[in-house]
Parts: sequence; structure tokens; C-alpha cells
Amino acid sequence: MRIEAFEFPNQVRLSALADKSSAFLARIDAGTWTRTAGTVREAGGRLISVWGAEQAAGAFVISAAYALEDGVLWLQLPVGDGDGYPDLSAVFPCAARMQRAVYDLLGLRAIGADDIRPWLNHGNWPADYYPLQKLSSGTERFESREADYPFVPVAGDGVHEIAVGPIHAGVIEPGHFRFSVVGEKVLRLEERLGYAHRGIERLFERTPLLLGHRLAGRIAGDTTVAFSWAFCMAVEQALDVRVSSRALWLRAMLLERERIANHLGDLGALGNDAGFAYGLAQFSRLKEDWLRMNDRAFGHRYLMDRIVPGGIATDLEPRFITAMSTQCDQVDAQVRVMQTIYDDQSGLQDRFAGAGILSAKVAQHFDVCGLVGRASGRKIDVRVDHPYAPYREVQVQMVSDDRGDVTARVAVRFNEIYESIRLIRTLLSNLPDGDIVTRIEHDGSPSCGVGWIEGWRGDVFVALETGAGGTITRCHCHDPSWQNWPALEHAIIGNIVPDFPLINKSFNLNYAGHDL
Repeated sequence: MRIEAFEFPNQVRLSALADKSSAFLARIDAGTWTRTAGTVREAGGRLISVWGAEQAAGAFVISAAYALEDGVLWLQLPVGDGDGYPDLSAVFPCAARMQRAVYDLLGLRAIGADDIRPWLNHGNWPADYYPLQKLSSGTERFESREADYPFVPVAGDGVHEIAVGPIHAGVIEPGHFRFSVVGEKVLRLEERLGYAHRGIERLFERTPLLLGHRLAGRIAGDTTVAFSWAFCMAVEQALDVRVSSRALWLRAMLLERERIANHLGDLGALGNDAGFAYGLAQFSRLKEDWLRMNDRAFGHRYLMDRIVPGGIATDLEPRFITAMSTQCDQVDAQVRVMQTIYDDQSGLQDRFAGAGILSAKVAQHFDVCGLVGRASGRKIDVRVDHPYAPYREVQVQMVSDDRGDVTARVAVRFNEIYESIRLIRTLLSNLPDGDIVTRIEHDGSPSCGVGWIEGWRGDVFVALETGAGGTITRCHCHDPSWQNWPALEHAIIGNIVPDFPLINKSFNLNYAGHDL
């Protein structure tokens, strides 16, 4: 279904520039809110995100963003203080945790929702405290009063629970996993996240508009390019800024280099989790060499602050074009050798094959996206479905697999490395001339913009509202892990507990990056 099929009386196209993804904004009533969700679901569209904002004292707006054939449909539903809004989780199950987060942050309840347990509030905020309300500064401090969380129990002979986390043995982000098992077989897994809330969405309100990319780039250290680009795309759409072709091509190069770096790291970690330390050693070496090239060519290993509103901060010197092309050839050859080793190593295949199967039905149920969705036959990639410059010119060949297990998610990572290397070679050999940054003139009038980028985990989304004088009145950033975490609970069912670290790593979802 296309957005034009909807006839909202006040629908506005946010930008008509050729290098922006299509995005439409409409303010609607509660009845239209519910009907539109059902229509989008029936037509095969998907829910990107749900969030809220207090626009004035006691005047709130709940927003939902949908992915349709021709772009993003952003709906705003006005809600009064103390009022609720119609539940979306009955239509889009992935909305359940988003709606719980909206309540914890703003005090607005989804009417009719089955699950109204707290998500971000672990009992350490008073019952009447909502950090995104205007009465709150967002900097308040309270005495810790960690509350018990009502996990859903599983009854039956021989059933017992295993609690893992939230503090883990490794240096990783906190998350609690409650397993209900018989012997070692998992009957149910329930996740409890939200331990790393950092107040980023409130911090955006204190950040000048043209510096917001620095904050966006620190939402998730492994996704700094995608979040920075999505934020800058939203700014450029809101202010009608045209970015040069050279800057856009360099942005795409950084994005593909970020994708490869993460896939290299994951492939090594997956080998290690299956007891194949050689894989960890080899992929760690390849990733380190890759990151060092980032530092030499662009001045930062993880490409932090390289993407700025209007373009890019660092140009690519001619000498690095040859160096990066050579590195692509070397990495391509060495990764293909490692793939042969992984495919032929019986111990790895015994652990990978059939483990953590995520069926296409479950993937569709939760609107699973990114590499996890593509490994379950769900062919979604913003670079292909809604190509933004330069992906209209440098077309992406989408990688997918229909097996849905760890083997499939490993195979998708291997093949996405090869495809990203192909894209980088094309970008390097056809890099346009021109400036790398466009000066931005802002008259200070309020505006809105959307950024939508295919990061290495999946699509990263930013909805931006600006105010007078170059301020940010609301910036909502969405990580694809919101859709994919619930699916992990289903992928582990029927597996044994010792396989969970491997299955979890094959998803490699974001804890803090979706906890803003």
C-alpha cells in the first residue's frame, strides 16, 4: 500500500528533495489511529516505532511511524493529560514494549493493552515521576528502590527457573533473562531490559540542532554511522538542505565499512561461542586491520562524528582510495577462506545447524527486521525498498536466507560482507567530485524531519521536531532491536540452556541503544 491511499485532511509531505526518503506527517483522531493500524497491517506494511511527547503543559502527542511502499507515514495523535490512547499491540505485537516505555516516560497508557508492566522504571522512579514530562528536569536523583518484576511463571512437573543477569560475567551491557526449563530444555524465556536508561531523548532538548549528530552518534558505539546519518538526514529534510553527491557517497562508504566491521567481529565471536577459538583470532585480526584503516583514512576507528549536518567532516584523500581498494581485495579473499573453514568444521556446524530457529511466521508476527529478519526469509532492507542517495545509483543486492537458524544468520553475515565490499569498490571507483559539506542556513522556524537508514542490525529511524532559534523540541531515535528482542524469546524455545549464548550472539541485539 502507498501513502497516497490514505486521505488525511492535513497530511503534509516533509520533503520533496530527490535525495530524501519520502516521508509524510498527519495529525489524526483516535478512530483514525486504530483504523490506519489495521489497514497498514492488512496491506503488508510494518510498524517502525511508537513514541510520545509533551508539546505543552498537559498537552501530549503520541506518534507512530509506519513503513509503506512509498516511504514513512508519521501519525500524530493528540492526547490530554491523564487520557490514554488506543492500543496498537493487538495489531502490531512489537508495539507492546514501546507502549510500556511511553507510559514510564510520559505517564500515558495504551488503552486495552494486555501487558502494562513497567519497562524502563525498575522501581527507582517515584510512581508520579515521568522523565519526559515538562515538569521534570530529567536530572532528578532518587534513592534506589529496585522493585520485583512479575515474570510470567510456567507451571508443571519438573519445571524450574534459571535467572541469568542482569550483571554478567563478561563486559557486556545489563539484561536479565529468566528461563523456565525442564532439565536443560527451554520451555519459555522472558527478558527484562531497561537497565541502561541514559536520558538521551531529554538530553536532545538541551543540545543545539546542528550539534545533535554528536549525541546521536553516541547512542550505540557500534552503530554510530547509522544513527548519525539518520539524525543528519532528519535535519536536512526539516531544513530542506541539499547534500552534495560526494558527501552522500562518502557517507555510504562509512556505513558499509561500519557494517563490515561489525560482521567481522560477530563471526569471530560466534566461532568462539561454539568453541572454535581460531575463528575468533582470525576475525579479530581482520576487524582490527579494518578499524585501523578507518582511523588512517577518516581520523576515527569507529567513524565517530564523521557525518555532520550538510555533509561529512573528513574528505577521503586520493592515496587512501588505492589503500582501501587493496584492503577490500585482501579482506574479501581471507573471509572466503574463513567461510570455507566454518562450513567444513563439523564441530561448528553441529552447534550452528538447527539452533535458535526463528520461523518466518514469528519473524513476520514481530516485524523482525535487519539481518535477523533476512535470515528468516523476511526480505527487508531500506537501501533496497526505499533507496536513499547514493543507493539509487549504487544498487544493493539484498542477501537473505530462509533457514532461520544460527547457520542462516552466520551465512547472511558472510554474504553481506561480500556485498558491502562490492559496494565500497563501486563507491571508490566512481566517487564524484565536489564539496563535502553544505553550509546550513536556519531561519529558526519550527519544522519536522525524518531520517531512515539501514544500519548493520536493521533500520535505524529518527523523528525530529525543531523549535525556534535552532533548538530541538523532540528527537526520537529508534533502534531495530525493539522489534527483534521479543523474537529472541521464541527462537530459544526447545533449545537447551547452554545454546543460549550462541543463539543470543547470532542475533547480537542492542541493550542500551534501544534504552534511551
